[in-house]
Formats: sequence, structure tokens, C-alpha cells
Amino acid sequence: MLAAATHLWRASAVYVYLVGAGFRRQWQYKLAMFAGLFTNCVFGFVRASVLLAAVRGAGEFGGYDEGTIGAYVWLSQGMLGATQFMGSQIELVERVRNGDVAIDFLRPYDIQFGYLAADLGRAACTVLPRGAPSVLVGALTTGLVMPTTPGPYLLGAVSVVVAVAISFLCLFAVALLGFWVVETRGLQVLYQIVGTFLAGLLVPVHMFPTWLRAIASATPFPSILQAPIDVLSGRVVGMEAASVVGVQVLWLLVIALLGRVMLAAGRRKLEVQGG
Repeated sequence: MLAAATHLWRASAVYVYLVGAGFRRQWQYKLAMFAGLFTNCVFGFVRASVLLAAVRGAGEFGGYDEGTIGAYVWLSQGMLGATQFMGSQIELVERVRNGDVAIDFLRPYDIQFGYLAADLGRAACTVLPRGAPSVLVGALTTGLVMPTTPGPYLLGAVSVVVAVAISFLCLFAVALLGFWVVETRGLQVLYQIVGTFLAGLLVPVHMFPTWLRAIASATPFPSILQAPIDVLSGRVVGMEAASVVGVQVLWLLVIALLGRVMLAAGRRKLEVQGG
């Protein structure tokens, strides 16, 4: 029992270290993060002006009023850096392309969990210099309505972590397609376009027509952006909020399993080819 506990602790310590390493690595790009903050604010003002005009013209649109649409815009802008929807390709893409992923298979930890741990550290590093200031700018300019009780923020923090994990695991699966295709950049662009739209970045998923909302709900994308915003902003509370997070966790498990299947198949292909 003691030996098993010691082994579990050592295994966990590796991933904790990778989270810290991901944080420290991202912290080296301070100027890029502040540039991202500026971009967030510029596009935030553009989105806020368009959606506020729509809400003011209709009185209420998709269940949003001026305050809640402001929260939607600025929370989504604040999460962009963490979820990497508009970011560059992940490191694994190039490692699969040039064969360096063979070295990753020899490392003393799980590839999928290792890359995920490092990305969680990276995402955490974006909160202070980019995420939180974006929301603050929105609060001081266009205004936004947020909950006054701690519950939504506590559950919202869990929802954001799960959302970041889903986002990375989706990117991880796209990167693994490099085992079977020569170039994945086109697939990454397609993923980015479809993903950002169905996640609710351009307009909230709740404003979609019924048929499009059904399509979006059949994908993991709303769980990356719309779901954590709904929980953090207090649009859903109590059991409804817990249900939203439960759907996120379900998608997390599904995408993680898909990644593991693809990783195992890719490894077999690499070994057959002599990698």
C-alpha cells in the first residue's frame, strides 16, 4: 500500500512539475501577452458595439440584455488566450511532422497527460496579464453584469479549467492527424473557423436558430467557451449550472478517449514505418 502511494505521488509530481514548467515558459512571452491584451480589447470593443446595438434595438435578444451581453463579450475575450482558439499551432504538430514525437514516446510519462499539464500551466499564466485585464476593461467601459455571490465564481473556475482542457485535447487530436496526412495546416484552419463559430465566439450560441443550436450542441465547442461564460456570468445557476459542467466533463472524457485511440494508432503506424 505504501509503495503504491509513493508511486502515485511520484507520478503526480511529474505532472505538477509540467504545469509549473508550462507556466514559466509562457511567462517568458510577457510582451506577446500584453500585445494580446491590446488585441483583446480592440476586438472586444468592436464586438460589444455590434451586440449592444442588436440588444438595444430588440430590447432583449436571445435572453440577453445590455449588462449580460457585456459580460458575455468580455468574458469570452478574456478566455481567448487560455483556450488558444485564435493562437498558433501547438508544439506537437511539428513534432509529429518531423518525427520527434518518437522521442516523446520514450519519456517516462504519458504524452497526452504531459502535454495537457504543460498547457494548463500556460493557460494559467495568461489570466493575470491578459484575461483578467480584458474583463476589467469591459467593466470600466461598456459595463457588464456579474453575480454577487461566490458560488458562480467557484463553479465557474472549475468550468474554465475543464474548458481549457477540452480545447487543448481537441487541438491534440487535430495534431495527431499528422500521422496520416502530410500537412495539417488546412485542417487546423478549418477547426479554428468552425470551432470559434460553434463555440459562441462571434455570437452567443443562445442566439443561434434552433437547428444550428442543435448542431452546435452535438459538438464539444460550446463547452469550450459558451458553457464557462454561462456559469461565470450567472446565466445558469444551481443544478442547471452543475448540469452544464457535467456536460463539459462528459466531452472532456470523450475527446480524451479519442486522443488516446489516435495516439495508439499513430504509434503503431510510426513503429511499422521504422520510426
